[in-house]
Amino acid sequence: MRHRLFLAAAIAVALGLGGCQTMSTASPAPVHGYVTDMTAFNAFIATHPTPAQFRAMYPDVQLVMPNTITTMDFRSNNSRYFVELDKDGHIVGGHFG
Repeated sequence: MRHRLFLAAAIAVALGLGGCQTMSTASPAPVHGYVTDMTAFNAFIATHPTPAQFRAMYPDVQLVMPNTITTMDFRSNNSRYFVELDKDGHIVGGHFG
C-alpha cells in the first residue's frame, strides 16, 4: 500500500514539475505614450524587431518606414521614429525626428 502511495505521489510531483517547463514567459507590456526610457528602447531595438513588433510594443510612436513621405514638423518628444531596416525587413536602427 505504501509503495502505491509513494508511486502516486512521485507521478504527481513529476507532472507538476513538468508543467513548469512548458510555461512561457509573459510578453512585455506595450509602452504607451512617447519614448522616455531610452535604455529600454535601445535594448528593444537591439533585438531587431519587425515593424509589427515595434508597433505592438510602442503603439503611440509613429513608425516611419524608408522612402515614406512625412511632414517636416520638428518633434522633440520622441514620438516619430525613422527606421533603418536590414534585408529581411527587421529594424536595425534609426532616429527620432
